[in-house]
Amino acid sequence: MLSFRARLFLAFSLLWLLFLVGALYLAGRGVEGALRGHLEATLLQDARQAAEAYQRGQAGSLLTTGGVYLHLYTQDGEPLVLSREDHRLPKEALKGAGDGVRWAKGFAWTAVPTPLGLLVLTAEAEPIERALLALRRALLEAFFLLFPLGTLLVYLTARLATRPLEGAAREIALRSPERLTPIALALPKDELGRMVEAVNALLLALKEAKERERTFLAEVGHELRTPLTVLLGHLDRLERNPLDLEGLKTARATAERMRRLVEDLLDLARGEVGLSLNPHILDLKALAEEAAREQGVACEGETAEVLGDPDRLLQMLRNLIANAVRAAGKEKVRVRVKKSPPFGLVEVEDEGPGIPEDLLPHVFERFRKGPGGGTGLGLAVAQAIARAHGGQIEVESTPGRTLFRVRLPLLEED
Repeated sequence: MLSFRARLFLAFSLLWLLFLVGALYLAGRGVEGALRGHLEATLLQDARQAAEAYQRGQAGSLLTTGGVYLHLYTQDGEPLVLSREDHRLPKEALKGAGDGVRWAKGFAWTAVPTPLGLLVLTAEAEPIERALLALRRALLEAFFLLFPLGTLLVYLTARLATRPLEGAAREIALRSPERLTPIALALPKDELGRMVEAVNALLLALKEAKERERTFLAEVGHELRTPLTVLLGHLDRLERNPLDLEGLKTARATAERMRRLVEDLLDLARGEVGLSLNPHILDLKALAEEAAREQGVACEGETAEVLGDPDRLLQMLRNLIANAVRAAGKEKVRVRVKKSPPFGLVEVEDEGPGIPEDLLPHVFERFRKGPGGGTGLGLAVAQAIARAHGGQIEVESTPGRTLFRVRLPLLEED
């Protein structure tokens, strides 16, 4: 397959060829038209002078332009005087002859009616033919000179234009999953410059994603290692003292924490590849009341019907309310449901210490823990569920007040 430079060179060479042929053709036609026009103007001028001379009875003083010949025919087309035998015109050609110029083989002619007969003025076309032949030869020579020269310039231009592109291609080819450094090319803000900027942005995003993956794996390992160590320690105590109920209770709580962590990880992974939903027509208020009741929190508001998976939405609301309860205690948590077409809103507000300003933009990222503790996955899972339903979770926080607002599309009414 031809390279981009070769395709560019061929395309512009073809354009140069078409332009050159068209320009030379138009130049030739223009010169030919000018020469023929000059000859016709000369014939018509002499014809007008001849007509005026005959009208004044001064035909003997008639002088023609150089290269113009006079012939006299009867009204029936019979020749009376022929200055050039090879300029003889047939009778059919003379019928209906007017003031215009006509072209015959090798000469041009026009006719003027006179009392003596039909005066015909002719002029040789050979000078024009010689001039046109010389012109065609000159144009052909110009073509064979200009086309290679223009093609060379096109090649140099294509090479110069594609040099930055080739440099960018070489730099991109050097990149790999282990080398995601930006492409260090100083380019103008044109299409190529914007393309390199887009590639650099992509490389940066890949690098950040890879770093997040390393961090994620490290944090998962840390989050699982700590409860596993605690669990193994309690199991060791239970092995020495099977009747240690407190140790059994702690071991069970630790195992439950590990189970929640693993379930959150699985839910988050499903959310990233697309949650499988089982949609139903639901009342957000009923779901919010159920999730709030489980945590011992009051819920108020109005009915808001949405289309969604009840289990997933309930899981989302449980995560938000549990997060608020851990931060402020259930007495300082309020849950509200209301409509704000085209969305239904669920607001979970608490009077806890608030989210630190530097943490606020990252609360929905994995393993970002707030003041209330937890696994650092609940909010990430909740956001994934909301987005899978075409919605979004927003957060506002100041010291003493934190508000999580869920937006879900309302069910369209008939």
